[in-house]
Amino acid sequence: MLDWLSRNVRIFILAFFLALAVWVSAVTAADPDETRPYPNPVSIEIVGQDPGLVITNAYTRQIEVVLRAPQSVWRQLTSEKNSVRAVVDISNLSSGSHQVQIQVQVSNQPVRIMSTSLASLELVLEQLLTKTMPVEINIIGTPAIGYQAQEMQLSSTEVVVSGPQSIIQRVQKIGASLDISGVRQDVDTEVNLSVLDESNLPIDGLNLTPANIQVTVPVVQQGGYRDLAVKVVVSGRVANGYRLTSILVNPPVVTVFSSDIALINSLPGYVETTQLDLTNVSADIETRLALNLPEGVSLLGDQNVLVQVGISAIEGSLTITDRPVTVNGLSPGLAGTVSPLTVDLYLSGPLPVLDTLITTEVLVSVDATGLVAGTYQLTPSVTIMVVGIRVETILPGTVEVIIGKSTPTPKP
Repeated sequence: MLDWLSRNVRIFILAFFLALAVWVSAVTAADPDETRPYPNPVSIEIVGQDPGLVITNAYTRQIEVVLRAPQSVWRQLTSEKNSVRAVVDISNLSSGSHQVQIQVQVSNQPVRIMSTSLASLELVLEQLLTKTMPVEINIIGTPAIGYQAQEMQLSSTEVVVSGPQSIIQRVQKIGASLDISGVRQDVDTEVNLSVLDESNLPIDGLNLTPANIQVTVPVVQQGGYRDLAVKVVVSGRVANGYRLTSILVNPPVVTVFSSDIALINSLPGYVETTQLDLTNVSADIETRLALNLPEGVSLLGDQNVLVQVGISAIEGSLTITDRPVTVNGLSPGLAGTVSPLTVDLYLSGPLPVLDTLITTEVLVSVDATGLVAGTYQLTPSVTIMVVGIRVETILPGTVEVIIGKSTPTPKP
């Protein structure tokens, strides 16, 4: 028996490998391998980073991967999220520049990684520093005349700045600017803080906690000063057919002063202008008016105010009937007949203009340019020799035009 086995062992081994080859061939034929790029870019994952270190250089965030796998595995790879990962392990790395291998991991098997668009990453690690610094707010401008800013209040007087050591070493101050020019009331606003270097230029790449703070600047009115609304005094009636549409004054509020505080406090909340006469006015007015101030009270700044008065015509409507329609643009040798011969017009516009409109200043025509003999439905157009009048409706909206050969005028 042993002799028989020893004589046939090579035959058994050969038969085994032949069977294995047949099996592999059958499996490969049923589920053939394919080599192709993974359809989506693979994001690079940084793992094992020391919390006391920070990456300071720019690096590639995604790579392309070419895989070889059976068709069944490809179906799984393309249907599942995160089936292919690109991992960069920086465990145990210290500060400095490092070339780190990119490890491509595939969750489904069997898969062979044929190539990647990038094999390794260069990463620069720096020590992460944290520093507490005071907040400096730069106040720009001053309040309106007669007002004074009080001591500023901050929701936080210190902030924590963190980032790479090389950038932290450049930081000189943390601050922001706040403009209070011309204000008449308390300023309460949120400002975004900036990290600045010794040249007062902003520095990027750092984290601030908090990144913004609330700033409050109390503003109080000084004694002897008072703000008063400006009231424009008008008289007379605008021209017939016109109406007053608006009265604007600039500035709408003025500041007055008196050494007699009791006098200032006794004033009403407004001050009147000198009288503006609008009798028979038919156009907009822009003028400067003085203010009527009691004796002992003076006006700060400009001694008069700008007043703008809007005047517009009252709108109305007008109907013109039986305006004849003419045919324009006929080619030589052709004549046109219109039916109906006349149309009715409904016009609108300023009443003073409508009241003086003459019927002959309204012309109605149809354009027959380029038309040959035949029958046409054309839309009339209206020409009004006066500006400001609108055509609302033409009745009828279209007219029939019959174009034919013109009849020669008989000679006497």
